[in-house]
Amino acid sequence: MRSVIADERDDDEPDGLAGLTAFQRDILRTLDREDHRKGTAIRAGLEAYYGVDVSHGRLYPNLDQLVEKGLIEKTERNRRTNDYALTDAARDALAKHDAWTAGETETVSEGDA
Repeated sequence: MRSVIADERDDDEPDGLAGLTAFQRDILRTLDREDHRKGTAIRAGLEAYYGVDVSHGRLYPNLDQLVEKGLIEKTERNRRTNDYALTDAARDALAKHDAWTAGETETVSEGDA
């Protein structure tokens, strides 16, 4: 039996967290703790966790990718500042990831799908 993998999903469907980088998952976790944050607040949270500076060139392209994947919603606070928040798809993906890491769920094989 072959396992179902993210590559077999529809491009418009968020594929959970499996296809994300650890940095992108950490961005989602930062927003999970306190939703609706500015990019600078997200960066400050990541820098506190990593203990190193997180560059603009690293953070914002990753935020944009998460927006494109439907995991983050980006709105304008004012002319200069954007607001970032988790989508329902991101909340669901985080919950499924937590259940998986806790050993509460298993992978789905083709025969079971």
